[in-house]
Amino acid sequence: MIGKAIAGWIGSRIDRRDGEGGALGAAVGVATWEVAKRVVPAAFVLGAGAVGAAYLRRRLTTEHGPDTGLGA
Repeated sequence: MIGKAIAGWIGSRIDRRDGEGGALGAAVGVATWEVAKRVVPAAFVLGAGAVGAAYLRRRLTTEHGPDTGLGA
């Protein structure tokens, strides 16, 4: 709840700079906050997965050699 209020206030302040008011800016600020609450954690999870996959790929190719498919 406090996050929505802060986002609305920031959006309103940004929108008031043009001299026409701040209702649209407040709505955009709250919408941006709602989207960011869902996108940022997902980006962290995807980034951690990518880093983990790169680490495992590098570790497996350096310790055991590249996979030649010959079974030896």
